[in-house]
Amino acid sequence: MAGGALYTKHKIPFTGSNYGYCPRVDPADVNFEELKKSLAENSCVALHFDVPNILIGSTEEKVSREILEKYCTRSSRDEFAKANFIMDLTLSEEELMSKMSTKQRYNTNYAIKKGVKVRKAENQKDFDIFFKLYEETGNRQGFYFRPRSYLQKAWEIFSSHKACYILIAEYEGKPLASWMLFTSDNILYYPYGGSTEEMKNLQANCLIGWEAIKYGKAKNCTLFDMWGAAVDLNDSNDPYYGFSQFKAKYGAQHVLYIDSYDLILNESAYKMFNLANNLRWKVLNILR
Repeated sequence: MAGGALYTKHKIPFTGSNYGYCPRVDPADVNFEELKKSLAENSCVALHFDVPNILIGSTEEKVSREILEKYCTRSSRDEFAKANFIMDLTLSEEELMSKMSTKQRYNTNYAIKKGVKVRKAENQKDFDIFFKLYEETGNRQGFYFRPRSYLQKAWEIFSSHKACYILIAEYEGKPLASWMLFTSDNILYYPYGGSTEEMKNLQANCLIGWEAIKYGKAKNCTLFDMWGAAVDLNDSNDPYYGFSQFKAKYGAQHVLYIDSYDLILNESAYKMFNLANNLRWKVLNILR
């Protein structure tokens, strides 16, 4: 944490330099001079403000863009989704259920009727269940997913502070779906989840989403951040299309964020890094 911004540093291969990464920041909270000093001390050539947490059309948009344009350069890419679904959890359960699509309500009640149960993870065995389903989904759908060590550490650190929870949906003891949820500043986040294709007809994923909503309300969260969506919900070629269609059925609000920006400390190293990184992603997308 420096200058009001929490960032991570990542080593640039074959160099002694690092690249900073800061997702979902509010530019008005940042002291850029203090931040630049910290980045220099950590040998960072630049810092990527990935999809700042400012909605297009909000009252904060104009000022936020002015701040970022003053100190930064618009980034050539977004690592995170430029769109999202957010849900008002101050509404009653009845109101939230009524906002769901007719099909989603039916599927949720169908899962309950058929005996699907959702429970909270308690131990390492439960984490292993979550990761197996998460990994299976990543392999099946062809997206790049976090390694076990990363999510294991997140689970251990944040659950010890009562800020990370795993829900598991089961049928007669068989795990069918699992979501990893985080809470911070009265906001519920859903960044990671997975499911099996077995007994898909039981609609465990629909039920676990509803249980996540109820869990967020029980934790006094006022907002549910569903962690990413396609910009155009009708674009079937968008890699986020499938899970965006799923999330949309919960009746959450579809929103768009402003562009990502880069705070540059070393111009030449920054250009070389972006050239190599863009090439890397082109190759990865071809191989995927």
